[in-house]
Amino acid sequence: WAVLGLKHLHRMEYSLNTYSETNVLTSTHQFMCIDKSTQSKDSVFFRDGVRRIDFILSYVDDKDGERKQERRREYEANLQKAGLELETEDKSESDDGKTFFLKIHAPWEVLATYADVLKIKVPFKANDIPDHSQIPMNWLSTPFRLPDLVMHPEPDYFTAPFDKDKADFFLIDDKDTFFSPSTRNRIVFYILARCPYTTEDKQKKGIKRLLSNGTYSSAFPLHDSRYYKKSRDPNCESERFSLYKHWATFLCFFKEQPLNLIRKYYGEKIGIYFAWLGFYTEMLSFAAVVGLICFLYGLMTYEENEWSKEICDENIGGQIIMCPLCDKKCGYWKLNSTCSSSWQSHLFDNVGTVFFAIFMGIWVTLFLEFWKRRQARLEYEWDLVDFEEEQQQLQLRPEYETKCTNKRLNHITQEMEPYLPVTSKCARTCLSGATVLFWISLIIACIIGVIAYRLAVYAAFASIMKDSPTNNLHMVGSLITPQLATSVTASCINFVIIMILNLMYERVAIWITDMEIPKTHLEYENKLTVKMFLFQFVNYYSSCFYVAFFKGKFVGHPGDYVYMFGKLRNEECDPGGCLIELTTQLVIVMTGKQVWGNIQEALVPWLMNWWGSRKARNHPESLYCRWEQDHDLQGFGQLGLFYEYLEMVIQFGFITLFVASFPLAPLLALFNNIIEVRVDAWKFTTQFRRPVASKAHSIGAWQEILNGVAVLSVVTNAFIVAFTSDMIPRLVYMYAYQTNGQLSMKGYINDSLSIFSIDQIPAESRPEPGENPAWFNSSITTCRYRDYRYPPGHGQEYKHTMQFWHILAAKLAFIIIMEHVVFLVKYFVAWLIPDVPSEVKARVKRERYLVQEYLHNYEVEKLKDQLTCNTYNDCTCPPMIYPSLPTHEVLSECL
Repeated sequence: WAVLGLKHLHRMEYSLNTYSETNVLTSTHQFMCIDKSTQSKDSVFFRDGVRRIDFILSYVDDKDGERKQERRREYEANLQKAGLELETEDKSESDDGKTFFLKIHAPWEVLATYADVLKIKVPFKANDIPDHSQIPMNWLSTPFRLPDLVMHPEPDYFTAPFDKDKADFFLIDDKDTFFSPSTRNRIVFYILARCPYTTEDKQKKGIKRLLSNGTYSSAFPLHDSRYYKKSRDPNCESERFSLYKHWATFLCFFKEQPLNLIRKYYGEKIGIYFAWLGFYTEMLSFAAVVGLICFLYGLMTYEENEWSKEICDENIGGQIIMCPLCDKKCGYWKLNSTCSSSWQSHLFDNVGTVFFAIFMGIWVTLFLEFWKRRQARLEYEWDLVDFEEEQQQLQLRPEYETKCTNKRLNHITQEMEPYLPVTSKCARTCLSGATVLFWISLIIACIIGVIAYRLAVYAAFASIMKDSPTNNLHMVGSLITPQLATSVTASCINFVIIMILNLMYERVAIWITDMEIPKTHLEYENKLTVKMFLFQFVNYYSSCFYVAFFKGKFVGHPGDYVYMFGKLRNEECDPGGCLIELTTQLVIVMTGKQVWGNIQEALVPWLMNWWGSRKARNHPESLYCRWEQDHDLQGFGQLGLFYEYLEMVIQFGFITLFVASFPLAPLLALFNNIIEVRVDAWKFTTQFRRPVASKAHSIGAWQEILNGVAVLSVVTNAFIVAFTSDMIPRLVYMYAYQTNGQLSMKGYINDSLSIFSIDQIPAESRPEPGENPAWFNSSITTCRYRDYRYPPGHGQEYKHTMQFWHILAAKLAFIIIMEHVVFLVKYFVAWLIPDVPSEVKARVKRERYLVQEYLHNYEVEKLKDQLTCNTYNDCTCPPMIYPSLPTHEVLSECL
């Protein structure tokens, strides 16, 4: 304690010597009277133990940083003019001995002024509407519930926008706790973002610019306690500890999320994200169960797979000689060599697949419609019903105010406001669009490169594996074919390219969005969302679209093959179909992305925090200040939540656009999301600084993107079943071309393969000496290939047969019927389910009525008091809550 006291004395001396420079202490006498040794280092209050720390700014005092010192001096002086109170912690108190910490407190007068400016809703009356909603068999959900104090940390009130001239209208019990910490830091950040830091140029303002030019190293609000134990200060809420205990630990994976507490601590924007993620995960459970049933159906009908039996039969598939799959390096081969892949394909290519594709088209509609209802309920409960107008009018970006030097009259407010000229806006939009198109073209070029790799490498794999050297491998040796080896390696290369392009494009997207100078934060996020999703859509899904809709469709036939770049022969589908390859592609990209994403989200921040706090871990816990603890955590960037949404929406695309090829995709997504919810919660609670609270009434542009993906998924799944799966050709054969008069698949394999004369193969395409297997000899004069064409010697030799056109007509008819049926059901369901529950509509109307009624009564009572005061000279009216407010500079372009 003696050493600590000397350290504090040194701190006092330093602060007194630098008082005139830092201009942060309001009273030297007040500072000298405080004994720091009695204060908890893990506190969220100033040294007086009364004023709460609402924000922290940190900086390192460079030797050559005179301009930075001048900016800080001017900026902090302007903050004090705006009414904020400041207090500095010397660098000698920090764990690295270099960092200064500036603590900021917003007094009641400032909070009241800006709550009025931002129209923050506050309670004025307890909610008197009884809640009659009862869940049937409610006792079944008991194991999944959290304590009521955690689920509902605040009573339910009717609220109205704050008006400081009517402060006594609202339920103000304690001015220090009336505004929650998240509201306080939101107000302080609003001031920080608009405060100028030079006297010469008022356009140079905002904490973001000071952070970018290195004047300050970080800016953040404080967590209220350590995450693993409660604060010793009884005035601290320790909500972070409650969140960690009941939400961020993996053992709580089966519990409901404390959404109201999340909203109270982090703000509505983060609360809406976790509400959406939790609802999406709940709805995935239904899709996962149905997908698992469809997969089990394929497993149970495994032995009834007649066409696979024919392929594996030595007397059928073993006698069918197939034409080479590539030029020169590929030899002739027997159909029964694809026995394993045909059995695997049946697990996903069966009647259950068609049912599941239709089910997912309806499921995605139910998901989106029920989410709208859930979102409407949250809008009401979290006081966000009229938020969109506030967002557009009040949340102007400081960058927009700074860069738009032109002014014009707003005909609504009759005030001058900044604007961007039309010519400049058009030029910026065109440049932005051209940049996005360039990057999308770059992705397509990379995909073409991967396709070229597949074509070039397949021949090499076929040559290496012609003697089946992989059969010596235990368990998996017999499953490895040239097609599988090519598909797996190409998918892995494609995944690496996706990750690299992602890292490059993120910076480009942010740069071109900044260049467009969006007016509001909402507009900025929406523009960036659209750009990033367009890029990610092409980046992640292009390879799956190639396998699903292009591979094996433009091949030609022996003697007249189609070539890419004039040299590389286009790929053919396996005799079992391209569906199993699409499944392989989907599993690798989807699983790889989720595993990599979880590692990147959890491991990287943990390692960086561990390395950054290595010095502080050597200090006693009592000396590790709350602001230093948070300073050593990772900063939560402006786009932190954007990447969380992007990850989930990309996953949503995988489980809807291509789900007909892999019914287990929703099950994998469900397992991932159960982990994702807790990983995100753990990351927010333990690894990141507390983000600035911000409002959002919905998931924004992501809602429209989800709607677009839902519509597109119906089309893609219809085409996958029709053109990628062999379902339609099998049904056409069974009902129209079965010669035995029975509804069976016997003879289907022989019917689906056409005949070609070996002597008609061009010399430049024939297998090289030594490439053909030992059993091949000159007595074999024909080979088979996958198509419906007339045999050699026929009048229409190698032309498409009538069966080909019947199958094509059946495929197109199936697409039209499936799309119309699913879309009809989708729109009927969307019409049937109202977006806003009737109960919520009634509560909104009740609240608006009460606001008007209570305000009217309040004004009447106030008028009576004034008339009474005018009647009697000795007025005894109660004093107003603002007896004498100091005049502060209000930083807003919108007043």
